[in-house]
Order: sequence, then C-alpha cells, then structure tokens
Amino acid sequence: MRSSRFPESPTQALHEQMHGLPAPQDVGLVERAARAPMEASPPLPGAAQTAGDLELEWRPLAALEKDRQAWRRLSERAVEPNVFYDPAFALAAAPALGRRIQAALLWSRACPRQLLGFFPIRRERRYGPLWPVVTGWTHAFAPLGTPLVDRDLADQVIDAFLTGLAGAVRGAPILLWPFIPEQGPFAAALDRVLVRRGCRSARFGDHQRAALVPGVERADYLTRALSGKRRKELARLRRRLCVHGTLELATARSEAEVASSLSEFLTLEARGWKGRAGTAIACDPAIGRFVGSAITTLAGAGMARIDRLLLDGRTLAAAITLQHGAAAWFWKIAFDETYARCSPGVQLTIDVSAALLEDAQMARVDSCASERHPMIDRLWRERIGLCDRLIAADPKAWRAFRAARRLEAWRYRGRAAARRLRDQIQGASRRRAWPSGAFAARSIDDERSAEERSHRRQDGRQKPW
Repeated sequence: MRSSRFPESPTQALHEQMHGLPAPQDVGLVERAARAPMEASPPLPGAAQTAGDLELEWRPLAALEKDRQAWRRLSERAVEPNVFYDPAFALAAAPALGRRIQAALLWSRACPRQLLGFFPIRRERRYGPLWPVVTGWTHAFAPLGTPLVDRDLADQVIDAFLTGLAGAVRGAPILLWPFIPEQGPFAAALDRVLVRRGCRSARFGDHQRAALVPGVERADYLTRALSGKRRKELARLRRRLCVHGTLELATARSEAEVASSLSEFLTLEARGWKGRAGTAIACDPAIGRFVGSAITTLAGAGMARIDRLLLDGRTLAAAITLQHGAAAWFWKIAFDETYARCSPGVQLTIDVSAALLEDAQMARVDSCASERHPMIDRLWRERIGLCDRLIAADPKAWRAFRAARRLEAWRYRGRAAARRLRDQIQGASRRRAWPSGAFAARSIDDERSAEERSHRRQDGRQKPW
C-alpha cells in the first residue's frame, strides 16, 4: 500500500501528477533533464473538438496550405499582428523549421465558418523523457510568439484553446508560451481568461528590446533620440564615406525588386562574420529557400521591403523590414566590413528610421534585437517588454504546474550561470590576446565588434540581426 508523503523534488511531483505513480529514485534525473534535447513527443489528436460556439481542430502546420485564405483573413483581423505567423512566412518556414509543429485552429460553427484562432505549438520533452510540455512555436528567425486571435472574440478563442488543450494532452497540460508581450490587448485578454478559469501562470525571461514608437512627435524623433555628440560623430563618418563617391538610399518594394536585393543581402551577410561563423542564411540551403520564399511572397503582398545604402552603386549595408498594417519588424541587417569604421549599418538604420517616421500609418517598429543591443538601443528609445509564460491549462494541474515552474526556474538559473562563465572565459582570452587598453581605444562605431559581442551574449533562443 502506498504511503502518504510529500514529493521529494519538483521532478517527482510532476511525475506523480501526470502518471499517478512515484518517480524513479534517481538523484541525477533533474540534472539530466536540464541537458536533455527537446525531442518532440507524439502529435496531438487530429480530430475536431467542440468548445462552446467554436470548433477546435489540430492540424500539422505543413498541411495548412488549403486554408491559406482563411488564415490570411485572420492575420488581418488579429488582436495583435504577428508577421511571423502570417501564412506567407509560416508556411515557408515549415519545411526547414516547422516539421514537428502542429496548429490548433479555432473555427466558428456558423456557416460560412471563419478561422478565429491560430496557435502553432509543439510537444517537447523539456524536463526529460517522461514529461512532455506544450510550447509555442518560435525560432531564431521568428522572435515573437503571439498567436493570431480574432480581435472581436479574443477572450472566447483563448479560453476555447486552453479548454481543448487540457482535453487533448494526456496527464497534466502544461503550456510554455515564449516571447509573449507583457502588455497589450493579447496579454490583457490572456490574463482575464486565466483569472476566470482559475489557471496558474508564471513569467520567465522578462526582457526589454528596442522599438521605434514615435507617437505624434515624428519630425524631430532622431534629433531627440541622439545626443549632440553622437549626431556630430555620425555626420563626420558620413562625410568620410561621401569622400569616396555618391552615397544614396535604394528601397526595393516590388516582388521582383525585393528578390534581386535579397540576393545582394545574402551575399553581403555571407561575406561577414556570420559567414565565418557558419550562421549566415546562405550557409544553410534549407534556410535560404525558406527566407527567399517568405520575403518575396511578403513583398508581393506589400509586406516586405529591402533598403540598401549604396556608394557609387556598391552596396555598403542592407536591411530587411517586414510590415503588417501599422506594425513593422526591423528583421535583418548586414554590412560591408571593409567600411566598418564608417558605420554603414548605423547610417542605413538612421535612413530607414527616417523613412518609417515619414509613414503616418506606422505606429510601432520592433527591432527584433537582443536586449541591450549596442547599436539599436542608442537610436530607438522605446522598449517592448517580452517574457515566456508558463501556464497550467487545467486548474486541477496545480501540482504539476508547481513542479514545472521550479524546474523552469532551475533551467534559467543554470543557463545564466553558464553564460556568465562563458563570458568570463572569453573576456580573459581577449585580455590575453590584446595589450592593455587596446579595447578602450577602438572606435565605438566598430559595428562588427559590437555585433560579435552581442552575438556571444545570446542564450540560444534568439539570435541578433
């Protein structure tokens, strides 16, 4: 007969909540779970479920091509836009980055039925082989996890999704939603639903990233954002570039123009530090096909632009900006390292910022950059707060949620400790390689060094530009 006792660890509590059996006595289990690869468990059921006035259907992401039009209409009506979940971007990413992704689709039951919710998710063995967790779909090219929810029925759609998730997942339905805005209409609707359902939630990885949110004062935004000393220095560097030829900004908007400019962008990126590190888009054919398809398709819908800074026709820097209604994402940037001392990437960013500020319909531009990025944080003064939301979809799963929350906290602390150790080792290596004071003498506008340092600080969830 099983005796009454308290679980000896969060791992043991989670096992008991999910399976009703004691966890195996293995003192190394938590340590191994923290290092375990995130393998996908069996897919969620594909049969449709009824949730009040809505119908919930589970489908593989790659099988949604036939619903593209309904999906596109939902993207336009979403309570918060997310260009990375638009069908043009998501379907292009599916072969390379979404093969194990399933989508929870919320449909109206009235005829003709409408798509009211799109929740791409996967099941990961985040805490070891015994405890799958449902997580939202993000990746290095899509640093935003806000699902598409109809703006007129946000509360009902979110509630129906959580109800369907609780019924579809065997055991304790624990959901981890990465890169969710801390404020805004979706966050407000989610909080209301969780309170009504009595579901527990916790936040992890809170961080702020730079954004351009000018409001009504657009004309002198850049003047106010930059100090007088900084403006003079950038003007001096721009004059230095102009000595070598004519400097101009070229913007590609049509599908054909964007395809041609994208080829130049990929070549420029591959010649830089990302190419040497093997992380450039052109280094992976599958990623290259995804990016080419996504950007050209978005450009065909008027949702992508590529700006290039040219010196006598030669591309010094190129940037890809994605747009959706009044929102935009400053997605990728690359520059010619031959001119790094003249900061071509910064010069281009200022030009693109000025162009976006002239568009009265543009309300917010997300930098898509890491927190405390050494370049964009000094140009764009506003911030977007993001976090990872851990949620118990079923109020009865509070024991499993408590254990998962503790395990997730241990994961974050372990990763933070590993990053600090890595930075200390790399810092010591640089000090040995360079004479005293050499780093301090380097130009603050050496973008290559700044971006490389930012790249090393990443925790693996999000890559910088």
